[in-house]
Order: sequence, then structure tokens, then C-alpha cells
Amino acid sequence: MNEQRAGDAVPSDRLPTEEHHEGGFRPMTELIDAATQDVDISRGGPHYGAFIEQVRGLMDRARLSSPSDELALETIAILKELNDKLDAAVVDEWSAPTWTRVDLPARGNITLPPFVVDRADRDGVEARITFRTYHLGGNRAAHGGQIAIGFDDLLGMAAAVHAGAVTRTASLTVDYRSITPLNTELRLHAWAERQEGRKVYVRATLHDGDRLCAEANGLFIVLKPGQQ
Repeated sequence: MNEQRAGDAVPSDRLPTEEHHEGGFRPMTELIDAATQDVDISRGGPHYGAFIEQVRGLMDRARLSSPSDELALETIAILKELNDKLDAAVVDEWSAPTWTRVDLPARGNITLPPFVVDRADRDGVEARITFRTYHLGGNRAAHGGQIAIGFDDLLGMAAAVHAGAVTRTASLTVDYRSITPLNTELRLHAWAERQEGRKVYVRATLHDGDRLCAEANGLFIVLKPGQQ
């Protein structure tokens, strides 16, 4: 998450595994530590970032495409061939790069709006997030559900780092204050307000410059060993 250390290499045996944590979630605090120390960012290889960017570009174009019959059939054939090729690269979720590539926006996870974390510690998380054409809701604005996804991931990070433990979302409320623009780098700040036992209460804001686009509050629960 610390951009100055984004290119550092990391021993693969330092990465968590399914056995490392009994629950179904990644130990976020260890990933944060990994980003500022020596963490393995080799999964997926040196071209993985470019690969993800091309996939994002395809998603952007598909969102607003109205292809002719000829182009649709041609594209279907190309995508079928590509999907057949990618079948050979599919791995289980614990072996996938998309939760270890802290050197890439949103860890290389295409299901998330791309974001870069500038700071993540017990006091909160500060990130820059961009909603792309794929995240369009209507009238050049980001879809409210996509905004909630961004909040959920970064609030979860804030909760986990504050608690020093793996957490799961119990509730999430988003208030939309103004239009959230597409293809614009926005500021997202998430922090824990308090912790009561296993309950971590969190807040977050999303800004375009000085303008508040949305804010969220949520409750995250610290998992017990073996919980999923």
C-alpha cells in the first residue's frame, strides 16, 4: 500500500495460506505489513498488471458497446477462444494473485473499482479510487452499488487494521450526497470510530476535491478462529 515500497520483493513463504487462517478471509493486517516490508508480489508474473488493465478496458468498452451482428459474432468467437485459453490458468482462490498484488490498484482485483492505498494504519485508511466507465450507473455518474463495493472493501481494511484481526461485514449504510463522477480520481477516507468486543464501528467519506460525494457507516465483526 505504501507506494514507495511497491516494487519490493517478498518471500513467498511469508504469505498467508488457507491453513494459516481458519476463516475464509485473508489476514488483512499481514497484507498491510507485507506492503510496507518484504512481500511476494510475484504471483501472476510481471505482466499481470497489464493483463488486468486490458480486462478492465474490455469491461469499459462492453459497458457502452452496441455491436453490429458481424462484430458481435466475431467478438464472441474471439472471447470464446480466449476463455478456453484462460481455463488452463484458473487456480483456487488461495493461489490467485488478486489478493497478494499489493503493488497493483485494488490488488489487481477486477471486481473492485481500482484504488491505491496511500496510508493504512490503526488510525484509518486513505485511498485514491476511480470509478471507470464499467461502473456507470447513469448520466455519467457511478452506480450506487459500485460505490458501496468500494466503501465495503476499504472499510473492511480499516476495521481489520484497527482490530488487528480478520473481520467480516455485518452491516453497511451508504448515504449519497452528490454525483460521483466517472474516470476521476477521488479521495476515500475510512476509519474505525470505536470497538466494543468483537464489534468494530467504522465510518468513511468519498470526496471529489472539496465536494462530498458519499459517506458510509458500518459494523464489522472480528471473526473467531474457524469462522467464515
